[in-house]
Amino acid sequence: MTGVRKAALIVAILAIGGALVYVNLSFERATGPEVEVEAVERRSLEAIVSASGTIVPQLTVDISADTMGRVTRLEFNEGDRVKRGQFLLEIDPESLRSAVDRGEAALRASRSSQRQLEVAVETARVTLDLARDNLERQENLWELRLVSRETYEQAVTDVALRETELRAREVDVATQIERISQEVANLESARYELTKVTITSPFAGVVTRRNIEAGETVVVGTMNNAGTVLATIADLSVIEAEVEVDETDIPSIELGQWTEVTIDALPDRSFSGIVTEIGNSPIQATQQGAGTQATTFKVVVTLDDEIPSVRPGFTCTADITTAVRSDTLSIPIQATTVREMVVDTHGKMVREESEPRRRRDNQPAGSSEELPPGFSEEELEGIFVARQGRAVFLPVETGIAGERYFEALSGVEVGDLVITGPFSEVRNLEDGDAIRVVDSASSR
Repeated sequence: MTGVRKAALIVAILAIGGALVYVNLSFERATGPEVEVEAVERRSLEAIVSASGTIVPQLTVDISADTMGRVTRLEFNEGDRVKRGQFLLEIDPESLRSAVDRGEAALRASRSSQRQLEVAVETARVTLDLARDNLERQENLWELRLVSRETYEQAVTDVALRETELRAREVDVATQIERISQEVANLESARYELTKVTITSPFAGVVTRRNIEAGETVVVGTMNNAGTVLATIADLSVIEAEVEVDETDIPSIELGQWTEVTIDALPDRSFSGIVTEIGNSPIQATQQGAGTQATTFKVVVTLDDEIPSVRPGFTCTADITTAVRSDTLSIPIQATTVREMVVDTHGKMVREESEPRRRRDNQPAGSSEELPPGFSEEELEGIFVARQGRAVFLPVETGIAGERYFEALSGVEVGDLVITGPFSEVRNLEDGDAIRVVDSASSR
């Protein structure tokens, strides 16, 4: 019986010890914070940059007058569709038409003067021929000594005079020809000015604004004074969205990237387009305190289809797809964090259980000898995963960012349970902390 009692006593002691160990372990697990986890999976991700702006036509022209005057005819209204070359309005042409009449009269007078001068040239030429014939006769008579030397020399002088007179008349004709060219140019300028009183549409489009009424006087713009903008015509067949993109997103935007545009005035529809222009200079802020505002750049998105009900100036939002990944490892965005960890000479993280980590913990704070040679402390981006009731920090290299997930280029595998929350717990976790998993989902 003594042996049986001893055996029973030993069994009882072992049972009590096991119970104490179980209770102790259970109590220790219960001390960890409750965390939520999500399994790493492969997903298709899209990196999207969102920006707001306005809808504008690709081609917009402000119609202004090139001549001053009163509007006598006006044949268009705001909202009208116009064709290329269609008549829009006319400015009083009377003064310019009178200038054309004066130019035509001056040209006719100049041409008449030219004909008179040409007749004078012919007369001078005939007179010169007569003087040369007379000189020839006087030379013959002088050789025979039938005339005096004075008469002979008079004939020579008369020929020289007639030659000079002919050259003068020819110069007059050439001068008159140049004067006629000037009159022709003045007449063409007057006729061109007359064409400016009639204003037509430069292209087919829609009149988006009309700022003039019949009977009003238009003003021509000068260097310091803007002229009257009579109307604005827009080609609504090609629509663009001009959006303002933050400077941090500009490096990821490229020409040709696909974009989805939503217009606030048309909430039930979305429109596709591509990036066709990226500003090289930042948008200049005009408000006071602009130095504290974010720097943005203009990005132009050309929509693929015509939108009949759109109006210039509508506000819009553009979601630009800057990158796409198919079947890639992904981790929740809210799970990523940064921790200061010890890395070895190869740049790999050294965990607390290793000898270098224990040596560092035993050194006084701020000691220059607390890390072995070649080891250093660096801030690493990574995540915490749940393993055997502990939070394990894994450095992760991330790629593009989707709406809810980062692309994981390295550091995790499919099935790893990533700790996603609560945020207050993830913020305070350290590598190796005890945890209690209360929620585990493969996807959300």
